[in-house]
Amino acid sequence: MAKKRASAKRYAQAVFAIARERDELERWRKDLSRIAEVFSNESIAPVFESPQVALTEKMAVLKTLLEALEGVQPLALNLANLLVAKGRVNIAGELAEEYEILLDAYKGVARAEVITAIPLEEEAQRRIAHYLSQLLGKEIKLVPRVDPTVVGGLVARVGDKVIDGSTLTRLQDLRRGLIRQAV
Repeated sequence: MAKKRASAKRYAQAVFAIARERDELERWRKDLSRIAEVFSNESIAPVFESPQVALTEKMAVLKTLLEALEGVQPLALNLANLLVAKGRVNIAGELAEEYEILLDAYKGVARAEVITAIPLEEEAQRRIAHYLSQLLGKEIKLVPRVDPTVVGGLVARVGDKVIDGSTLTRLQDLRRGLIRQAV
């Protein structure tokens, strides 16, 4: 999994450099999203992964599908063809995600992964994003995630910073404190 993510990150960095150079950042975001959508389609994905289907046929199918989705620029089609030729269609989703991260960073937007025990309501997400924005002095894009082991509260990760206000951590801290006092 880590190798797959690293590979997607390298592709995303190369694409981002091209997009910046050509001043086509949003266009590439849309194109990568479309490519990921095609490669993640469960009914068509096996065609791209099958060794029985000729590479020329795969590329023809890909071109038809991408043109049906409002079309993609020729360079993006070349990237999609490269992923097919290299057998890397499975990284398209991660590639699009990594590109989004690079684009956000370029625009000065920080991503905050917020982990809670239950799904957050829209208003709670807005308040948390506002709080983190004030705390860090950056615009925040919230990426909510549910993990029941958090028990309550939340854990927020922004880059290499972690804000842990989870009930689980508080209980663990309490336990360590009681053990220290008992010894």
